[in-house]
Amino acid sequence: MGSKIKVLQVIPKLGYGGAEIGCYDLAHYLTEKNCPSYIVTSGGELLRYVNKKKVKVIKLPVHSKNPVLMLFNSFILMLIILFFNISIVHARSRAPAWSCLLATKITRRKFVTTFHGTYNFSGPVKKFYNSIMLRSDLIIAGTNHIFSHINENYSKYLNNLKKKFLVIFRGINTDYYDPNKIKPADEKKLLSDWGIQKDKKLILLPGRLAYWKGQEMFIEAINLVNKELRPETFNVIILGSDQGRKTYKQKLVRLVEQYRLINQIKFVEHCKNMPLAYKISDLIVSSSIEPEAFGRVSVEAQSMEKPIIASNIGGSIETIINDKTGFLFEAGKPESLSKKIIEVLQLDETTLKSLGNEGRKNVINKFNVEKMCFSTYSEYKKLINA
Repeated sequence: MGSKIKVLQVIPKLGYGGAEIGCYDLAHYLTEKNCPSYIVTSGGELLRYVNKKKVKVIKLPVHSKNPVLMLFNSFILMLIILFFNISIVHARSRAPAWSCLLATKITRRKFVTTFHGTYNFSGPVKKFYNSIMLRSDLIIAGTNHIFSHINENYSKYLNNLKKKFLVIFRGINTDYYDPNKIKPADEKKLLSDWGIQKDKKLILLPGRLAYWKGQEMFIEAINLVNKELRPETFNVIILGSDQGRKTYKQKLVRLVEQYRLINQIKFVEHCKNMPLAYKISDLIVSSSIEPEAFGRVSVEAQSMEKPIIASNIGGSIETIINDKTGFLFEAGKPESLSKKIIEVLQLDETTLKSLGNEGRKNVINKFNVEKMCFSTYSEYKKLINA
C-alpha cells in the first residue's frame, strides 16, 4: 500500500457541527503531515472552505439511510479505496459506517469510527443499527461520558480483543477562538446589528432551537433572575436556528411574551462569526436538559475567556472545572440556573479576569484542535504498523 498513510473520512454532510468541524480540521492537519487526505460527503456549507488543492472531496449520498443507496455507496467506496490506494477509512456517522464496513472488509483496509454522540435506541433493532460504530478496528469516543455510555450499553460488541477503544477529546481551533483577534469595530457593528446597548450586560445562549437544549427552561430562569435584579441592567440573546422546528420556536416566543420579556430577550437565527458573538457577551449559558456528548459551547466560551454556566451533565462536567474555569448548575432546574446567573453577573472584574485566563488555559491544555489531530494521527500510525 506504499509508505504514506492515505486517509479517507466519510461523513453525511459537512456542516458546522462538532463532528463535521473535527473532520475538516483533521483532513487539513493530515496534509501537513504529508498524508494524502480525502473526504466523502453529500455536501454541506463547510465544503466551500475546504482547501481543494490539499484535500480531495468526493460527493456521494452517504447521508441516506436507504439500504439500496447504502449498498451503492459501499460499491463506490470500494472503487475509491482501490483507485486512490486508501490505507484507512474513518467513518463519523452510522449510515455511512455501514457502507464503509463492507467496503473495508472487501478491500482489506483499516476501518476507524468515531462515536460522536450517545445515540438513542428504543429497542434491539435500533441498538443493532448503532452498533456499526463498534465494528471497526479502532473505536474513538469523543469524551469520557461517551466512553462510559458505550461500555454500559454496548459491552457485548467490545469483547473482541482485536478492537482498540479509547478516548480522544474533541478540540477547537484556539487561534480562531481567540479574544485578542477581535476588532473593536466589528464588536460595535454586531452590537448595532443586534440592537444591543453596550451599557448593559449581555447573556448569550447559543445552540440550535431544540427542546433538549433547554431554551424553555432558560427563559424561565431569566424570569426568576428579574425578580432579584433589575431587568433593565441586562439583555439576552438566544442564538440559533429552529431547523424547521417552527412549533417549538413559537412556544419559546409565547413564553417570552407571557413573562413580558420581549424588550429583554431577542432571538437571532444565525451568526457567521461565533468568536465575535462570544466577545461582545458578558456571560455564556449552555442550558441542555439532556447530556451533551461534548458541548462545544462550553469549550468555545472558555477559549474566548468568557464565563460559562452549563448543566452538570454530559461533556460539560469534563470540559469545565467548576468554580475555576466556569460554573455548573443542576440540570433542568431554572432555580439553580437563575442563582448562578445572578452570582456571575455580580462578580468583580478581577475574578472575571482570573476565570477567563484559567478557562483559556484549560482549553489550550486539553481541548485544542492540534492535540485532537495529533492524537488521532498517532493512532492511525499505530493501526497501520500493528
